[in-house]
Order: sequence, then C-alpha cells, then structure tokens
Amino acid sequence: MEKLPKMTMDELNQKIASGNYVLFFTATWCGDCRFIKPFMPEIEADFPEYTFLKIDRDENIDLCQALDVMGIPSFIVYRDGQEADRFVSKDRKTKEEVENFLKNIK
Repeated sequence: MEKLPKMTMDELNQKIASGNYVLFFTATWCGDCRFIKPFMPEIEADFPEYTFLKIDRDENIDLCQALDVMGIPSFIVYRDGQEADRFVSKDRKTKEEVENFLKNIK
C-alpha cells in the first residue's frame, strides 16, 4: 500500500485520474485504525483490481475536510477520478465489513 504524502485536492485528483483506487484514511493514534491495519494486506490481495492508497488524516487534514472524512478509519473508492462509493464513519471496521463494502461497489 502506497502512503501518500501531504497533498492538496488538486494533487490527489491528478493521482487518481485514471484507474481504480481505494483511499484508506488512518492515523497513528487511532485504535480502530490499528485494529484493521493487520488485515489490509489480505484485503489488498483479495481486490487486485484496486490500488490502495494510505492517507494519514493528521498530515492531510485539509484533504479530509474537503472529502468530508471526519471519522477514521474510512475508505473511499474512486474509478477514473470519480467517487464510486464510500465507507466513512467513526466506527471500527472489520475485515469482513471492508471486504463486503468492496464487493458491493456500485
């Protein structure tokens, strides 16, 4: 999983303009993020059609505000620069919940 540096919305839009992406919003202090982190390699392996990008909420607070990501861990799926779906809340997410979300993208 590629960890993105601090970036603007314009820079993110350029990065995800072509292809399928899952943006994973996290933070080092987040207990629920630490809970899902060990499962992320398996989730990535189960969904090879997506490129997973890790975004640190604290390094990208403006980006999170622009995308209405207030709770973490959160996931936003993009296809060719367009948001396809999101799993955004402050609740802990299990491996099964994340995989069910990705299986049911519109």
